Amino acid sequence: MADNGSSSNRWGSNGRDSDSVLFTNVRILDGSGDYPYTGEVLVQGNRIKQVTKGSSRFGSSSGGTIGGGTTTIDGMGATLMPGLIDAHLHLSWNNAPGIDPIQKMPVEEHTLVTAEMAKVVLDAGFTAGRGAAAAKPRLDVAVRDFINAGRIPGPRYTASGPEITTVGGLGDFTLPHMPHPGLNLGMVISGPEEVRATVRMLIKYGVDTIKLNLSGEEITGMGAEETPMSEEEVAMAVQEARARNKWLSAHARSSKSVQQCIRHGIQIIYHASFCDEQTLDMLEANKDKHFVAPGIAWLIGTARNAGDYGIKPGSEISMLYERELERAIDTIKKMHRRGIRVLIGGDYGFAWTPQGTNAKDLEYFVDMLGFSPMEAIIAGTRLGGEIMGMGHELGQIREGYLADLLLVDGDPAANVRVLQDKDRLLAIMKDGKFHKRPQTQEQRRRLTA
Repeated sequence: MADNGSSSNRWGSNGRDSDSVLFTNVRILDGSGDYPYTGEVLVQGNRIKQVTKGSSRFGSSSGGTIGGGTTTIDGMGATLMPGLIDAHLHLSWNNAPGIDPIQKMPVEEHTLVTAEMAKVVLDAGFTAGRGAAAAKPRLDVAVRDFINAGRIPGPRYTASGPEITTVGGLGDFTLPHMPHPGLNLGMVISGPEEVRATVRMLIKYGVDTIKLNLSGEEITGMGAEETPMSEEEVAMAVQEARARNKWLSAHARSSKSVQQCIRHGIQIIYHASFCDEQTLDMLEANKDKHFVAPGIAWLIGTARNAGDYGIKPGSEISMLYERELERAIDTIKKMHRRGIRVLIGGDYGFAWTPQGTNAKDLEYFVDMLGFSPMEAIIAGTRLGGEIMGMGHELGQIREGYLADLLLVDGDPAANVRVLQDKDRLLAIMKDGKFHKRPQTQEQRRRLTA
């Protein structure tokens, strides 16, 4: 994003970021759960060097450059918080009105669209995301690598391959007269040895996460409470992934599929809408081993907001999603009370749940799932760092942590909806570099006058 003002009072030479950046006159929402406090944050390189409570300690807070090549950003009372983290992110979902346009998009266009979605998500203040499945085998891998190399803008990203599914399961869209596997959104297996070969192939391609489809999905014709993958198939996938130190995730809506995740140690559980009390007991007993990202936005959007795309409210399919939404709300409230880690990430990427609206999840967590605003923010920051496998250095404003930061006009701890307004994201910093530079003080004053 171009610098929107005079660089002489805000940046180093030629408008580039300085070696160090000092945020002063900010309210620090650090992601720990503590109430925001006034202070300063010094960034050196790509890490947070120092966090100071109270008034200026390092130098002038009027804006400009202080000694040692440090650039000062006067926050003028804005909130400085960790960048948001989406625990259920599909960068190759292309905001299409259905599954067909995702799976049938040619790979050349799909690569470009995936890169485009990466920028859209970062523009929305999400500086990291856990890949939850790719539409084609190497889309996530290629985009992750280009992001990491600084060749395209995007969030920190863990690459997933396509979902591994059973014959006739979620993601198997082959027809009797058109059996070509290229028509599938998933990689179809039957039996443990096919699982072994598929997992090994995906690891060869360079993925970070192996995802299994352990339950169905109403929109595809397989019921959400069906559980098609055998114990032997699940065990093989886990064995092969662990041998190469890869994470596992699962599409698991049914109680039985969530129990499979717990028995086999699959870290990331997506959805979990239909957990019964026995399953909740099992999950609570193992709550330090699992993350749950319910994808609540998908349920709401498909049940209520997809009428323009053929899923009319009151239709059979919409009512199935209304039923699941009701169960999911009850289930997630119970998980939250039991201390199970529940994270934001709404399965965005369809026309009725477009990429870039990911912060809507925080509103849903507060309004529908019983989270306080601060608890919702923790679900999108500190816990996000943990699901990225980087809980020791990501998701909080702490000394030594990576400098993924948002400067926000307003107080998200009082009203999480401010995070949906991109104009109120005054600055977006990832890895110590500005993706979106803050405006000059004069521009800020004109904006708020």
